[in-house]
Amino acid sequence: MEKIITIDPAAVVGLYGRQNTNIDLLTHIFPKLKIIARGNDIKVSGEDSEVLNFEDRIGLLLQHLEEFGKLTETDILNITAMEDDSFYRKGGDENGIIVHGREGKAIKAITPNQKRLVKSADKNDMVFVVGPAGTGKTYTAVALAVRALKNKQIKRIILTRPAVEAGENLGFLPGDLRDKLDPYLQPLYDALWDMMPMQKLMSYMEDKVIEIAPLAFMRGRTLDNAYVILDEAQNATTAQLKMFLTRMGKNAKFFITGDITQIDLPKNQQSGLIQADRILSKIPGIDFIYMDTKDVVRHHLVTKIINSYEAFENEQAKLAEERKAKRLAEKFGEPAKVESDIVKDNNE
Repeated sequence: MEKIITIDPAAVVGLYGRQNTNIDLLTHIFPKLKIIARGNDIKVSGEDSEVLNFEDRIGLLLQHLEEFGKLTETDILNITAMEDDSFYRKGGDENGIIVHGREGKAIKAITPNQKRLVKSADKNDMVFVVGPAGTGKTYTAVALAVRALKNKQIKRIILTRPAVEAGENLGFLPGDLRDKLDPYLQPLYDALWDMMPMQKLMSYMEDKVIEIAPLAFMRGRTLDNAYVILDEAQNATTAQLKMFLTRMGKNAKFFITGDITQIDLPKNQQSGLIQADRILSKIPGIDFIYMDTKDVVRHHLVTKIINSYEAFENEQAKLAEERKAKRLAEKFGEPAKVESDIVKDNNE
């Protein structure tokens, strides 16, 4: 019996190994077979049962590579020798791991609210995740999207951001539109690069299986069979967010992440994320996850920085209320009355 097994080009390097070392190992494991690997085709010939067993084991090796992002000599020896392959048949373990990234890195939900996000993603088609920087909002959402793509639950991943500049001007950056936008979208690339081999990621992006684009590029589209993540949603206007949410097609999951303490919109424009929080939270199928400083997974100083800024902003709000009350008192000749709850609490 002779059979040709065609491999996904993105998986060739991982399966074959450097200088075909994995293929050489397979020829020793299956001495009765003639194995020739050229390009992304493996031609195997021999007795029917041997060929079919080899094909089955290649499938398991590819599944392991897809799941863990690497394939070692030990992995090959174990998988080709194992009698009970139920671990691979059911798709791996359930020890809180969302997905295995590059080099087999286990990506998990760590904090309680991150775990809430994972559970919410299984139950709801649209999830808003609101919280400060460093809480893993985008990273966890991207991990869920990669898991869904690996499990063939969806056909594509779409990642988008509103093109609002945080104190900088994209117009002064060199290059064409793509060159100007790539640095702005870099956090999304970073998350993806952590979760799959570079060659596979580039292949997905070339084939539009994974797409990263500014929010404005979503207008007029219907996004179906996809995990769609809107990052930095606090910088989407009310009209932009409404436009985005109504792009939702069949078999789609929408994740909207943002930090309402870091709004870069002009003062005369309202954040669509704040408005959505008020008007969409009671709709079945839409969930809101609120993260706080307890969910910060960056350097321990990040939590302290966030808390310090929050305390400073509260103090400034209190002073502003006091100044306003004083102006009113001077204008109307009445004792200053401060309406701020913060000031009332402090006076008490």
